[in-house]
Amino acid sequence: MQRIRIRYAKRGPLRFTSHRDFARAFERALRRAGVPIAFSQGFTPHPKISYASAAPTGVASEAEYLEIGLRAQVDPAELRAALDAALSPGLDVLDAVEATGGSLAERIEASRWRVELPGVPPAALRAAVEKFRSAAEVPVERLTKQGRRTFDTRGAVISIDVIEENETPSEVTGVPCAILGLVVRQVTPTVRPDDVLSGLRVVADLEPPAPPRATRLAQGTLTAQADLVDPLDADRDRATIAEH
Repeated sequence: MQRIRIRYAKRGPLRFTSHRDFARAFERALRRAGVPIAFSQGFTPHPKISYASAAPTGVASEAEYLEIGLRAQVDPAELRAALDAALSPGLDVLDAVEATGGSLAERIEASRWRVELPGVPPAALRAAVEKFRSAAEVPVERLTKQGRRTFDTRGAVISIDVIEENETPSEVTGVPCAILGLVVRQVTPTVRPDDVLSGLRVVADLEPPAPPRATRLAQGTLTAQADLVDPLDADRDRATIAEH
């Protein structure tokens, strides 16, 4: 069985697509594109699709990952193009490589995020970020599948900064819009951007007046410089070595 690993994006209004809705849309796209998907054994066979660390509903992403199993060999580039054409605009297939071994989930140690905060002046965000950085712990509470839990957000945040840009949404709308940059380690329970915003509320009483706009920019393994290595790079490198 051939295994293909795929990176896809959720953009624009499609960021409100739930994980379950995306899974249904992806299975329909597989059928429309004529992909020879493999199925599990048993009384109710399911297509061999595994997802890695899906973004929450309402969050945009440029770096979502999944793996599919196929019953026949395909060209990854042709598969990417066919699936992208079969999905709605805003659910975009960006990359596809043949899996060469290892676990996709084990290659995802952290995520990089960009969070726009309409109505928040950058100076107020900078002050809140400094308080967050200097705190030993920042406990927040959230309702999980196991009930209401309190957990530390500070320990999961590898880096937190205010992004400075020459042209921000505030210059277009006239409303201040601070932009938060985050690198967050994959932990249990998962620390999400809204958890970090709850932490900023705890340490600095920062309360955005409008809903934040979060985008996941990347996922991967961490380098010593807190950069992220794309989970698909190892498959590409091994394929290149095999060719030579």
